[in-house]
Amino acid sequence: MILTQTTHMPKIMTQNGISSRRSLFLDNLLDMAVFICSVLTMNKPSWNKQWQAVIDLLQQQLPKQKFDAWINPIEVKKVDNSLYVSGSSYFFINGLKADCGAIFEAAIHSVFGQNIVIKYEVNSTKVEQISKPKDIPSHIDGNVDPRFTFENFIVGSSNEFSFAACQAVAEKPGDSYNPLYLHGGVGLGKTHLIHAISNHLAQKPNMKIAYRTGERFTNELIKAIGTRSTDQFRENYRKVDVLIVDDVQFIAGKTSTQEEFFHTFNALHEIHKQIILVSDRNPHDMSHLEERLRSRFNWGLVADIQPPDLETRLAILASKAELAGITLDQDVSYLLASRITNNVRELEGALTRLTAFSHFIKKSINIEMAKSVLREQLHVVVRSITIEDIQKKVAEYYGIAPKEMKSSRRSRNIAFPRQVAMYASKELTPSSLPEIGEAFGGRDHTTVLYAHRKINDNREKDKAFNDEINHLLTSLRG
Repeated sequence: MILTQTTHMPKIMTQNGISSRRSLFLDNLLDMAVFICSVLTMNKPSWNKQWQAVIDLLQQQLPKQKFDAWINPIEVKKVDNSLYVSGSSYFFINGLKADCGAIFEAAIHSVFGQNIVIKYEVNSTKVEQISKPKDIPSHIDGNVDPRFTFENFIVGSSNEFSFAACQAVAEKPGDSYNPLYLHGGVGLGKTHLIHAISNHLAQKPNMKIAYRTGERFTNELIKAIGTRSTDQFRENYRKVDVLIVDDVQFIAGKTSTQEEFFHTFNALHEIHKQIILVSDRNPHDMSHLEERLRSRFNWGLVADIQPPDLETRLAILASKAELAGITLDQDVSYLLASRITNNVRELEGALTRLTAFSHFIKKSINIEMAKSVLREQLHVVVRSITIEDIQKKVAEYYGIAPKEMKSSRRSRNIAFPRQVAMYASKELTPSSLPEIGEAFGGRDHTTVLYAHRKINDNREKDKAFNDEINHLLTSLRG
């Protein structure tokens, strides 16, 4: 506290003396007022501290991935009795409201009070204002889900090339990979990636993005022909900056559609507008596709998405479980990830079904529940390698008797091959950790998990050992 310094004047019994004493009194009174105000406001939190209290609440109530995706990127300012929440794009704001808007606003009201007015902005422009087309810096013509972003896409060895290609296109559309042709089986993440491209591009200024399915493109053309408005149809597609066509295989065998798409492709490509095509198959495998289109589909970059490996499937399950706010133990995760191998969408559906069942009967998810509820889905993989096969092969490889795999001996020449066999059993069979432990002399599932981690760590540190394990796993697979 800073107090105003006052000079004391001699006491003189004159009119001027009375004035001096009055001035001194007023100065001291002002100092006292300043002091009282400072005391009264000392414990009143600033709005920044209040906002930090909101953040603390949200961190407790939201899964980390959801908090990182929606809360970390926003900017907030307080003006009078209004709190302005600013996001990077219209789609981001919509996604925030849809995914966690109720929890977000409840936390704000609990700290700031019910009278606080929450206003959403995009780049310091109110959402209400940008709802008019003239105020939208970029526009997506088509149904794109704002929740699909690059940040919440799980990357693994099966999709990392396609992921990198999509990011490159999103950063510099029309520059390098044009067209980008993305293909892969059902439920592997193609739709997520092209929606992520769209949402990323929508944050750039003055981008016109057309998102179509092959079926919708065909239906629009049929309608244009029927109403004699093909010129308008062509004009609509010639003026876009980015054309995305999902399920492009739908146009194969349709003569008029292929003809029109050929000319649209050429017109956009000549002026360096980005073309993104998505299919369930490689252009070479698409029957009834005109050769001139097949050739153009291969002009740029053709990237495929393979079924995810075990580690990626486990990461996907962990991510989805966290977003759903549920706890999934390792045995259940491994059971699902090891049995449902070819379709991420089916994997997510299995988790949703399991979560719903758990909620209805008000019991936590365990492996017995998973086997019962998902008994049909979990039979999609036929067990071709048994734990006994692995024990015999590894014992032979390291020169020990197969019976030692189940023995209680802990000498290194026995324990280490046993750990390798446990590791291989977890990698190559759909058995749960307890099931593997039981096959190795009734050991606990934590022993199996420890063995798996130890062998995995050794593989990362020692290239020669990694090559050895790769060779062993390859021989086990046949």
